[in-house]
Amino acid sequence: MTEDESLELVKQAIRGAGLRATPARIATLQLLRRSKSPLTHALVADDLSSLGVDKATVFRNLNDMVDAGLLRRTEVGDHVWRFETIDPDAEHGGGHPHFLCIDCGTVSCLDDVKLTAGSRRASEQFGEVTEILLRGHCNDCRE
Repeated sequence: MTEDESLELVKQAIRGAGLRATPARIATLQLLRRSKSPLTHALVADDLSSLGVDKATVFRNLNDMVDAGLLRRTEVGDHVWRFETIDPDAEHGGGHPHFLCIDCGTVSCLDDVKLTAGSRRASEQFGEVTEILLRGHCNDCRE
């Protein structure tokens, strides 16, 4: 896919969610689509500051895109929201577990980890599982 095609897909996704495809929203969604892990508001704001996008605009755009169903907002116990894209073609929007390193705070996506059928049945007696967070020591911190 060319860069022009990718840009057009981002614009279509934003417009399809009922939002205006502003340069700041386009840059935000492109950044999050490229990221391999959820990003905090601070990381997104730092990245987009070189484009002249201020922190308040980043915060507003992140939350607007969450409300529009383009992004997912996750909090892993440290009172910091992290944002990642939602895959509209994936089951349940592509929700997946995350791994949090308790040493360095790195959050990683575990895209291929799924609940077993038995675990799903057992969890249903308590309610609907909407998020799974695994905590431990990442490979970099274990060395």
